[in-house]
Amino acid sequence: MSFAPEIRVATHLLTAVENGSHSVTQMRMIYEDADPALVYLLFSWLRAHYPPSHSAYDGVIGRIAEVCGSSSVVARKVRTGEQDPIVSWFEETYDYRGLRRDDFIRLVVEKLEG
Repeated sequence: MSFAPEIRVATHLLTAVENGSHSVTQMRMIYEDADPALVYLLFSWLRAHYPPSHSAYDGVIGRIAEVCGSSSVVARKVRTGEQDPIVSWFEETYDYRGLRRDDFIRLVVEKLEG
């Protein structure tokens, strides 16, 4: 299966934080509806790809902090998602930094939806 709609949603979630294209309120709304494992994985991928030495670190990591700080639902999803078996599988098998955005999203969505 292609899971094209789910891939589009996951890409949208990631780019909203990465590019700062949404307000915190908009990000909070879309992240509150997302799967906890997906939220955790997306935030972890962003943290891995935007280390403190990256010029966009403050913006990207700041947006993660803002959306988690503005919504106890999103913050809870991150904590819940961290415990998900799919997250354990991913972290035992892959390195966040070793996957480009599209490959990462496709892999994660296929595992979550499969």
